[in-house]
Amino acid sequence: MLPQLCLLFALWIGLGCVHSLPIPVLGQECPHYATWARQRDGKELSDGRYQLPFQRPSEQCRTFHSQEVEDAIERLRPKIADPDLFRLFENAYPNTLDTAVKWKGFAWEDGREGALTDEDLAFVITGDINAMWLRDSANQILSYLPVLQASEDPDSLAALFRGVINVQSRYIKITPYCHAFQPPPESGIDLESNGAYTKNTVHIFGKQGYDQKKTFDCKWELDSLASFLQISSDYYNVTGDIRPFEKYQWVETVEVILAAAEAMRTGTYTPDGHIAPSGYTMKGQTDRATETTSNNGIGNPVIYTGMVRSTFRPSDGDLTEATSSRKAPQLTSSTDASIFQFLIPSNMMFARYLEEAALVMQKLDTQRSRDLESQMRNMASEIRAGITKYGLVSHPLFGAIFAFEVDGYGSQNIMDDANLPSLLSASMMGYVSPRDEVYMNTRLFALSEANPYWAFGNVFNAVGGPHTGPAKAWPLASIVRVLTSGDVSGEEQRDELRSILSTTAGLGLIHESVESHNDKEYTRSWFGWANGMFGQMILDIEARTPHLLDDSYQ
Repeated sequence: MLPQLCLLFALWIGLGCVHSLPIPVLGQECPHYATWARQRDGKELSDGRYQLPFQRPSEQCRTFHSQEVEDAIERLRPKIADPDLFRLFENAYPNTLDTAVKWKGFAWEDGREGALTDEDLAFVITGDINAMWLRDSANQILSYLPVLQASEDPDSLAALFRGVINVQSRYIKITPYCHAFQPPPESGIDLESNGAYTKNTVHIFGKQGYDQKKTFDCKWELDSLASFLQISSDYYNVTGDIRPFEKYQWVETVEVILAAAEAMRTGTYTPDGHIAPSGYTMKGQTDRATETTSNNGIGNPVIYTGMVRSTFRPSDGDLTEATSSRKAPQLTSSTDASIFQFLIPSNMMFARYLEEAALVMQKLDTQRSRDLESQMRNMASEIRAGITKYGLVSHPLFGAIFAFEVDGYGSQNIMDDANLPSLLSASMMGYVSPRDEVYMNTRLFALSEANPYWAFGNVFNAVGGPHTGPAKAWPLASIVRVLTSGDVSGEEQRDELRSILSTTAGLGLIHESVESHNDKEYTRSWFGWANGMFGQMILDIEARTPHLLDDSYQ
């Protein structure tokens, strides 16, 4: 543990105590990164056409240190020929570690302050506010999977993975239908207030509300639970470390996940025509149709399909910093409710990582774990069958493709969204083979003007979505396009790298979305998830198509 002096300085600069965080020099001030990320003046610029600034905080202000990540950056330095491409990688890949690991420490024993266990905990923010999203924090840390190594060192990257898994486990047991949570009490970080609480009415298993001291916001998004299963199974598959899963509360958390998912597989009506009870309902007072649900919080009717209902898409936003060269920063919130509650990409992800996490459960080898493993595999199989039966449509231009949302009655929403999981990402997550005919058709559809949320213009073309609105292309979708490309010539990947590189508004960081006709109009100067995935993409290129790093993207 860091000495008490760390606590003094950590509180001074607005951070919790973080393992491996250098103690700031007395008198040094660490600027808020959202402001820092919007500045070019006084920073070292790259030698390329875009003259991208060096955007990493000073070492004293970084929130976590990973030697594996630093080694990866230095290994790629001579391999990436384009100076702007390297600068973007150098800025983007460590962004979460540099700025968003708000606290890393250990759990209290039996909840007693000061009595520490050896259970790693970590509080990771997306950037905008002091709350931890299950999906975002999992994806932010999963960006470092390519360099993860097994380690028992509490200062290691492996310990950070364990910290995220363990604190998410705690959060899910608080309520599995919520998606964003307050800092753990061990961190000493002040709670964050969410003004939307009084405008939203949430019922969980018939009980109204949630504990604001533990939960920041409560939108039921199936991919949040899938993200926990993903980071759990991916950590085990890379490290072979079974200890966190057998020693702490992981098994109990999976039981909670299965019960929550089962309660959201029911249809809207009982056999005699009454409204069936639902694990989760939500209605809100809002001026945006996408931020509340129909039918007094129940949502549009569905029948039983084997799939799991998801009230919201994977696009609930923290407070989003809308930025441009002409406008002052402003904070807006954005949530996308599902139109038809069987959200195909989220069900794909949930089924896939139920299967992967079942392999971890199998290793525990107890009667309880064997029973849970069987439940996980059966639910995954039933979800897959439901997707095949209800989620395939015949498109007049592309043939058989996956729908984005369905209700089981025959209604289908035909689109794709940039946020993950998406239909475009189905092969990346391993749900289908990249050469699967339906997936290839779906990919062509998603990357075309037939997709209602394909954002195209004279600056940037990529999948967007209702989260930031039409004509806003997401670099995250371009990154997924590279990661799922089967173009052996490399031209598709080269085009996307050029596009991504040209749409940072000269700031050298990946934004959430970019106006298709004006790269100076973007949302979020600080978006750790997309930055980390850009770095992950570069490492994937190094492994699969390293010749692309020899090219110029000027």
